Amino acid sequence: MDASEFARMIEELEHALKPYKDTFVTYSRIPEVGRDRKEILKEMEALRSIEEARWKDGFASGAVYHGGDEHIQFLNEVYAINSQSNPLHFDLWPSTVKFEAEVVAMTASMLGADKTGDEIVGSVTSGGTESILLAMKTYRDRARDRKGITEPEMVVPSTAHAAFDKAAQLFNIKIIRVPIGDDYRADVEATRKAITKNTIVIVGSAPPFPHGIIDPIEELSELARQAGVGFHTDACLGGFLLPWAERLGYDVPPFDFRLPGVTSISADTHKYGYAPKGSSVILYRGRALRHYQYYVITDWPGGLYLTPTFAGSRPGALSAACWAAIMAMGEQGYMEAAKRILETAAVIKQGIEEIPELQVLGDPLWVIAFASERLDIYAINDYMNEKGWALNALQLPPCLHICVTLRHTRPGVAERFIEDLKSAVEYVKAHPDVRGSMSPIYGMAASVALKGVVHDFLKGFLDLVYEV
Repeated sequence: MDASEFARMIEELEHALKPYKDTFVTYSRIPEVGRDRKEILKEMEALRSIEEARWKDGFASGAVYHGGDEHIQFLNEVYAINSQSNPLHFDLWPSTVKFEAEVVAMTASMLGADKTGDEIVGSVTSGGTESILLAMKTYRDRARDRKGITEPEMVVPSTAHAAFDKAAQLFNIKIIRVPIGDDYRADVEATRKAITKNTIVIVGSAPPFPHGIIDPIEELSELARQAGVGFHTDACLGGFLLPWAERLGYDVPPFDFRLPGVTSISADTHKYGYAPKGSSVILYRGRALRHYQYYVITDWPGGLYLTPTFAGSRPGALSAACWAAIMAMGEQGYMEAAKRILETAAVIKQGIEEIPELQVLGDPLWVIAFASERLDIYAINDYMNEKGWALNALQLPPCLHICVTLRHTRPGVAERFIEDLKSAVEYVKAHPDVRGSMSPIYGMAASVALKGVVHDFLKGFLDLVYEV
């Protein structure tokens, strides 16, 4: 990539990040006099009307998992009622204790707690990343306390979420990434060989974000059990869908606490639990393990200080809305939603498989990744983006995926996706010289020598986010 191409990409990114720069007033200082509240709300309504059409009409992969008007309005009302609550001050808002304890208990029950003799406990967190970070911090601290391990290692499939890399960096844990097989599932034998005396936890995903195919959790967790180390199932994406898929008769391999080797699970309530963004659950097999997650200090002049997760003050309204979402959906609602999603995903998967130039990777249920051996998949993505679609561009191998949600189950959405995808393939075939806008970046990311350039580019992108 030469300097002009780099500059062009930065300019395009800035335009995508700042589409309102010329149409709405920007502020770099606090206004001297506060604005009229009605004006502020009017501006926000205008922004919402611009943005919601794309996801509301089912053009987005993942992102918004429910999105129904009635459901959104209900959650907004719940949030308004609880907008001032803060779980840090449980003496003022004991309702947050009720909401969070019940969310944890209901999630645990859904994920096999009732089928084991062990007590399954947990915490409500701000999202999947925090759930994963807390779990890895917990295993690090337990290994240091019980085994004296000072150079901890985690064994993680190459497709596991990037949050595990973040945990490794933050908590000084060596991350050992093991390959996946031709079926896009974690390689059990490679995992076995990666275990050392410093291993503190093994990870499997149900499913991983890239290709949507559940790792062999049963075999991996048994390796962990035999080695005497923890095993974490990352079910952030599938935790609130797989249990219902299993009940509907789909072939769902075991992944939860019914497996004796599984010692923790992360599951996002703000995905297929249909809670507002900013909530997840981390579960543990036993209170003793969860204790390594907590933070308590007894000699601070400010008094006794204790928090279950990383944050101090937290928005109790999110916990309340999470509880309310689960209450409103109920098992029947979750079953019906899962049925619609899985049936729609099957239509989309079949449609992709019928396009000769594309290949579905593995045998996914509802997160469907597809590649092309003959065409630039990122050019296909650009065409789909012009049609309004917001798909996920992936690498290693180059591919795209669509994460099917309730928005895609609306009449005609799946069919529209397949028709647009066919058109994209035909366009790229007819214009072989067109390169996808992300092709240069992903090409450099695959080169060890150029990884530093990509790192700098991504940091520059984040800089753009915070520029007025």
